[in-house]
Amino acid sequence: MEPVEFASAETYEPEAGWRRVSLAGSDRFSFEWFEKPPGHSSPVHNHENEQVCLVVEGELTVYTGEENGETKSVSLGPFDSVWLGSWESHRIENTGSGTAVGIDVFAPGRSFDFWTDRADDDADSGDSDDNSGSNGDRSADGGGHEDDGPE
Repeated sequence: MEPVEFASAETYEPEAGWRRVSLAGSDRFSFEWFEKPPGHSSPVHNHENEQVCLVVEGELTVYTGEENGETKSVSLGPFDSVWLGSWESHRIENTGSGTAVGIDVFAPGRSFDFWTDRADDDADSGDSDDNSGSNGDRSADGGGHEDDGPE
């Protein structure tokens, strides 16, 4: 058994107000708690990981590819969830009036390297639409938490 205390878990803030916290997991699956301010949207991206997004509080709208010229989307409220397949392009937006809180589950597991490597790649190439994903390495303890602080 390997518990992870929320208060001391690895945390990453890809953008102001969009915070992610790495919960218990392994290289086979990972859990991330997140919060998004009203109006915030992740960039369109994809990754090798299958993903389940569960809304805990607020409202999130998940946008995926187009079908018959229309962008596919689904709005989720508390305790609603959605599954996204491997390499399925998507973005997730807080379309509610308050902070949205959710939990993402990824299989295989991933670390915050997905976002930090993406930011490094974008800065190097000048291409903010680079959707290449990185599974990242989970630490040896299987929880994706580094002993020397955030990645």
